[in-house]
Amino acid sequence: MSGHSKWSTIKRKKGKADAQRGKLFTKLIRVITVAARSGGGDPETNVKLKTAIQLAKESNMPNDNIERAIKKGTGGLGGVSYEELLYEGYGPGGVAVLIDALTDNRNRTVPELRKIFSKNGGNLGESGCVAWMFDKRGYFVFEKTKVDEDVIFDLALEAEAEDVKSDDENIEVITLPENHEKFEKLIKEKNSEYIISEITLLPKTTVELEGKKAMQMINLIEQLEDNDDVQKVYANFNISDKIMEEISTNKDRT
Repeated sequence: MSGHSKWSTIKRKKGKADAQRGKLFTKLIRVITVAARSGGGDPETNVKLKTAIQLAKESNMPNDNIERAIKKGTGGLGGVSYEELLYEGYGPGGVAVLIDALTDNRNRTVPELRKIFSKNGGNLGESGCVAWMFDKRGYFVFEKTKVDEDVIFDLALEAEAEDVKSDDENIEVITLPENHEKFEKLIKEKNSEYIISEITLLPKTTVELEGKKAMQMINLIEQLEDNDDVQKVYANFNISDKIMEEISTNKDRT
């Protein structure tokens, strides 16, 4: 697994996402609002909205919150207008970093992101500097102890998955974006449980990190994700399982 995916999986297992549910809801409301504004309020005809609603429900967001966000996006309620932006930069060790953001004030967002990069051994770059290093893909992670590995491999084959990877703890399945929904449907029919299911950007190559740079990279990712305007962060770093667990343990102690 890539370093960022590894760190995301560790956080989910430890329930750290739940500890920040209020912030997560704020981010999801923005996504739903923008999706409804750009493609209409019917999830059956607006795939982006349907995906956002599904993610909100998986995060246990109340239906009232979802409905208000849709109404805000379609003009039924007043509110601020958000702009979708992609920022690019470099982390410690030359790691490529992509940031999906929704902001109502880019003049606020850019200085905040630049400060976060600077504090953690990186720098905000120009448009196009690292985007070419990533491919859009469907991405799934399963915990080995909770699924039948043979079933997952068979379903991946049926859904024409691009790649299946397995380590001691997890199974990764990578699909073309257009096959993501097909594979997810097959999984649900077999009542198989996944840790992660998303359309994401996967790096073509990775940068190995250890020591101080590994710690800086994790801090950079966490601080970017903690910013209200940031929706998703993608990066092409890799950190060994041993170092990743050490970082996770040290953070739990602080």
